[in-house]
Amino acid sequence: KETSKMAEDKTAPEGTRITIALPDDFHHHFRDGPVTANIVEHASQRFGRCLAMPNLKPPVTTTEMALAYRERILSSNNESNAIEPLMTLYLTDETTPEEIQKAAAATPKIVACKYYPAGATTNSQFGVTDIQNVYPALREMAKVNMLLLIHSEVATPSVDIFDRERTFIQQIITPLV
Repeated sequence: KETSKMAEDKTAPEGTRITIALPDDFHHHFRDGPVTANIVEHASQRFGRCLAMPNLKPPVTTTEMALAYRERILSSNNESNAIEPLMTLYLTDETTPEEIQKAAAATPKIVACKYYPAGATTNSQFGVTDIQNVYPALREMAKVNMLLLIHSEVATPSVDIFDRERTFIQQIITPLV
């Protein structure tokens, strides 16, 4: 789908212009409730697929919750605005390898888990308190080729807000890889 602005932009020399007809959005907040229909309509005019963020109230922590959320997104849609929501689980200290297996085996497959450090961002109070708590789930994710999405920021009040991403990378990511 081309927006009218895209269709009008003919400034690129002949043969060098690329049009992305229906891109993907790999970080989308559909929300939940009455506002979802408006968000789905807007997103479906611009994207073919959207990776649904799981930090709802309550967070999307299980396969059943993810599939139910997907159905709510799809039921907010209409045939002229088709969109494919790609589902994500909210990784918590309690996420088990069995839940990861279940999510990977689901139809449609749940494609990712999102790591939120507890207290770092919107609705992250249920997030991971210590990376070691999710090692078993991370190992299972690697086995089933599930994506790990990361909100890379420490929630430590003593760390300057401008240093929180760098500190997360140094303290969490570097030792992890």
